[in-house]
Amino acid sequence: MRLPCQSPKASRATTKCSLEKLHETQFIAGEDSGQAGADPFGLGTHAPVCDSIFFLLSSISSTADFKSTIGGTVKKVRGSTILIALIFTVSAAAQETLPLLMQHPAVSKTQLAFAYGGEIWIVDRNGGDARRLVTGSGIESGPVFSPDGSMVAYTGDYDGNEDVYVVPATGGEPRRLTYHPASDVAIGWTPDGKRIIFRSTRNSFSRFERLFTVPAEGGFPTELPLPMGVEGSFSTDGSHIAYVPRWNRRLGAVPSYIAIDHYRGGLTSPIWIANLSDSSIVTVPRENSNDFDPMWIGGKVYFLSDRSEKVALFSYDTKTKEVKEALKNDGLDIKSASAGPDAIVYEQLGSLHLYNLATGTTKKIDVRVSGDLPQVRPHFEKLGEHIVNFGISPTGQRAVFEAHGEVLTVPAEKGDIRNITHSPAVAERDPTWSPDGKSIA
Repeated sequence: MRLPCQSPKASRATTKCSLEKLHETQFIAGEDSGQAGADPFGLGTHAPVCDSIFFLLSSISSTADFKSTIGGTVKKVRGSTILIALIFTVSAAAQETLPLLMQHPAVSKTQLAFAYGGEIWIVDRNGGDARRLVTGSGIESGPVFSPDGSMVAYTGDYDGNEDVYVVPATGGEPRRLTYHPASDVAIGWTPDGKRIIFRSTRNSFSRFERLFTVPAEGGFPTELPLPMGVEGSFSTDGSHIAYVPRWNRRLGAVPSYIAIDHYRGGLTSPIWIANLSDSSIVTVPRENSNDFDPMWIGGKVYFLSDRSEKVALFSYDTKTKEVKEALKNDGLDIKSASAGPDAIVYEQLGSLHLYNLATGTTKKIDVRVSGDLPQVRPHFEKLGEHIVNFGISPTGQRAVFEAHGEVLTVPAEKGDIRNITHSPAVAERDPTWSPDGKSIA
């Protein structure tokens, strides 16, 4: 979901070139830049196809008759009928092919839950029209179903801090379970469905996370007997846990950031299997790959890994100690996966796919999301917290800033703040002024 920014005409106020002034400057987010080549009809990548169709239709009179041979019978078709049919065909194709950027899916026996637009949505397991399960002023992410599918735990950032919440799968008022000032991120459930697993830095002496459980009905968290951990999945009897002790990602609720594709440095993420009675571990075999999203199902631990170049689904047999590729991936990386009673749902290019554990087959789930989505409405946005890079012009009269994916110049004393890129769909970075002051790279 993009959130473009554009400076309003009302921002022609005298300001000093300072971070404080830029922080106070308001920009309109969600507006088109008004450049040539804009897409006024919202056709996106389908605009070239639609342009060709509109060109074809422009040469057809709506009152002309056309002959069509169907099964040997000659019929007359009105031009207006062709026009309506083509428009509906293009509209349907656009809805079917454009990814929705659904993230962090979870699956139960009958439903799917996922994050979209900073909110939690739920839909029938076979797809269809999704409905909002959780909405609010903050950002909700990472839904996980309870073992019986009746509850959904998730991470909510309502008041500037990430905490664990739980809500009935049928809808209702979310209940907050954690209150620590550190980030608490929901990652799963215990097999009996009584407690929720989450990760947090609350007891860490440095920048690493540990695993905890908290009662679903509310109460004090309990730390697992492990020195560190970011993801975990319990065995059926709850005596063992398959977990990721570390990874090369940022702290917090959105675990989609990886420093380098196919990273092979000292922070690659292994999967360890710990016996919770004595904290002894068994390592899942690997060659310095990034393994994550462990899912303990029966006698196997399924997980995602980039060991075969593309991130794909693998399984580890806890008895034979063998790793096998469960689902070969020749496309884009699989970003996240979650297990249910008899299937695994995974996210690839913003779309959802269901892997059948019994047959080893996979299918794409067609999901339709309809909502007002106030996040994409034009609105004012303060960009002070989004400043990343900056520089001073050779004359010292203006400064250039990178903020919210745009490049802006700010006067030292008097003048306008100018957005010189105006490209909502592209993020510009690292602006640098030329020595003669005439250009910005």
